[in-house]
Amino acid sequence: MSKAFTREDDLPEPPVLSRRASALPPGTQNLITPDGAQRLRDELARLQSERERLLATNGDPDQPQKLAALEQRALLVDDSLRSASVVNPPATPDDRVRFGSAVTVREGRGETRYRIVGVDEVDFDRGWVSWLSPIAKALLNKRVGEGVRLKTPGGERHLEILSVASW
Repeated sequence: MSKAFTREDDLPEPPVLSRRASALPPGTQNLITPDGAQRLRDELARLQSERERLLATNGDPDQPQKLAALEQRALLVDDSLRSASVVNPPATPDDRVRFGSAVTVREGRGETRYRIVGVDEVDFDRGWVSWLSPIAKALLNKRVGEGVRLKTPGGERHLEILSVASW
């Protein structure tokens, strides 16, 4: 159908872009690892390239919605980068659990590995947990060989720190 036969009010409204409220408690720094910051910069560049590609594409009726979704994600990534405080690994690694550390713990007969990262880097499939999570809070500043009690809604868990690796 020709544009001449459509009314402007028949066209979908482009979505309103808004910034999300921070997932961080007020006054809390947005800590991030150097590789996490680089991943966000890479994503922002990819989103910009995708936006330019979409703008060059004509005839896609979903273009406004696709652009709005891309721009929304770009706003979120940009906000994360602007508020981020990059935490570099310690100059001299030790056996203490710190931000960015990969920690192997034993619970019962099983072992689990966690990496303590920023809120914008969390990846549960990889065992990457936020430094603000209950498990990270229980592990931070502990040393290899120490036992840790973790209170969860399902009850108390007992963990033993087996190893700590810097990044």
